Amino acid sequence: MKTDIILAGVGGQGILSIAAVIGEAALEDGLYMKQSEVHGMSQRGGDVQSHLRISDRPVASDLIPLGCADIIISLEPMEALRYLPYLKKDGWIVANSNPFENIPHYPDREKMMAEYDKLPHTIVLDVEQMAKDLGALRSSNVILLGAASPYLPIDFFKLENGIRNIFGRKGEAVVEMNLEALRAGAGKA
Repeated sequence: MKTDIILAGVGGQGILSIAAVIGEAALEDGLYMKQSEVHGMSQRGGDVQSHLRISDRPVASDLIPLGCADIIISLEPMEALRYLPYLKKDGWIVANSNPFENIPHYPDREKMMAEYDKLPHTIVLDVEQMAKDLGALRSSNVILLGAASPYLPIDFFKLENGIRNIFGRKGEAVVEMNLEALRAGAGKA
């Protein structure tokens, strides 16, 4: 078993937090993992991506080759499309529908969504609205993780434990808010 995951977004969206949750859960599940992070601008709004390679055997490289990603999880719709060359033909994209318009001449939203419609396996959610509805404004990243959870090789309970471990130092209220967000996202998958 091997699963290659690309997490994409822009700085400040919580990409690295969900990478940490997946990593914690994979290790608790007894799996091997390698992770690579690439940060664009080191400020809010810069490109951020993380490659996660999870396997039941040791993983040699932390970088995912072109055409080998099983899933792209993206908090920014254009960033998911940017990494399409990495996606397997039968791979999944789980993405936020709301753009973070941080560049001039940002692509037209309808044209971007038309590109998603051409793909065989996509889940596109308005995770910001879902977070508002939950009263968990800072948990849109965890909602997206929940939506991606059926396509990850990790038991859902282990993802919940990953949230407890990563967010535990912030207090029980933050942990519970993120657990609720994870479950809400999983309900939309």
